[in-house]
Amino acid sequence: MTEKIATSKAPAAIGPYSQAIKIGNLLYTSGQIPLCPESGEVVGSDITTQAEQVMKNLAAVLEAAGTSFEHAVKTTCFLQDMADFAAFNEVYGRYFTSNPARSCVAVKTLPKNVLVEVEVIAEIA
Repeated sequence: MTEKIATSKAPAAIGPYSQAIKIGNLLYTSGQIPLCPESGEVVGSDITTQAEQVMKNLAAVLEAAGTSFEHAVKTTCFLQDMADFAAFNEVYGRYFTSNPARSCVAVKTLPKNVLVEVEVIAEIA
């Protein structure tokens, strides 16, 4: 049985998808980009500021589903520029302290031309 997860504390989906889907004891989040939940506008112009907003958005979705960063089992991270990897990794490491499995790739373009997007698979404890 699947359950759609939605919270007003994270940006609304900007297309035909859910913020997250819960199936059994696993949560699959959609990729979060650095949008302000209230305005829908991009937050910041540098990787550190944008990564912090992404983490805030992910925290809200994880919380709405009854889980947290500590229960993450896999993340997929998309960077517009691999030169931002070290700065992104510093922010990422403060949130994902349980060291989940991860893929991190550079992509040509992200929605709204942001610098970073992150999606998470987490266990519902």
